[in-house]
Amino acid sequence: MALIVDEGSNPFELGIATELFGLRRPELDRPWYELTLCAADPAVPMHLGLFTMTGVAGLDAVEHADTVIVPNRPDPEHGPSPSVLDAVRLAAARGARLVSFCTGAFTLAAAGVLDGRRATTHWRWADLFAARFPAVRLDPDVLFVRDGDVFTAAGSAAALDLGLHLITLDHGSEVANAVGRRLVFPGHRDGGQRQFIERPVPAVRDESLAPVLAWARERLDRPLGIAELAAYAGVSAATLHRRFRAELGTTPLAWLTGERVALACRLIERGEARMEVVARLSGLGTASNLRTRLHRATGLTPTRYRERFGPRPAPPPSAGARPAPPRPPG
Repeated sequence: MALIVDEGSNPFELGIATELFGLRRPELDRPWYELTLCAADPAVPMHLGLFTMTGVAGLDAVEHADTVIVPNRPDPEHGPSPSVLDAVRLAAARGARLVSFCTGAFTLAAAGVLDGRRATTHWRWADLFAARFPAVRLDPDVLFVRDGDVFTAAGSAAALDLGLHLITLDHGSEVANAVGRRLVFPGHRDGGQRQFIERPVPAVRDESLAPVLAWARERLDRPLGIAELAAYAGVSAATLHRRFRAELGTTPLAWLTGERVALACRLIERGEARMEVVARLSGLGTASNLRTRLHRATGLTPTRYRERFGPRPAPPPSAGARPAPPRPPG
């Protein structure tokens, strides 16, 4: 994985990338990412001259990376350097996965790799982006977007959501949840949620949705819908819908479906091979519905998901090894 640093880059997104992909995680007991920071110049001044980054690799590191995270800058009026754009174009041409955080979408668009694709960026710069790059299908209301092997995230904090989504795609939801816990970050939000929610301060503070969410998560295998959630919360269905929109930026049913798919992923990762059992325990009902929902969320069928993220088979005994003698009764 190559993380390109360019003049004026925002340290926050760099910190997110290095935290998610650069740190060693021995507690996960699996190979992790090899993250390389690279730049066109040996010394790169960061945003507002806060500090100068030195000692990073050259842009030739991009040539060998499976994933390339492009630079962003808080002031997208100033474009990235030509050498960075050339490196991004070459990475796209050879099929590397391309990732942008916040205004990094301007870098991808300037390189021409977003033409005809769906993408997002920070809501503050959406109008400028749409005017400058009309060939890009901009969705300014979501947290992150995947279009093939190109991933774009909205505002700065959405980089965490997209980063955890990438870890889910590469290592499964169980590992992504473990990383999220390590970061003291709640389960990452689905990319389709709104990136900016206008929430006026009420005269009397509403109770949090946390109790009803916790209650529902313990009952995902049971018939649950808006009526049951509203009854537990002690509010009308319309009020519950408004509170979900205000607090989570999604609907109750969309939240339930996302939680059920996440539970199904965990069950498969833990070794449950019977898809009808996974569907029943996760509340998705049938193996057919499980297949549809899982493929929509991950791009994989249940069988492929199990092959990729399920328990690893035990290695065969070495040649010449003798089986352990049977234990005596009692």
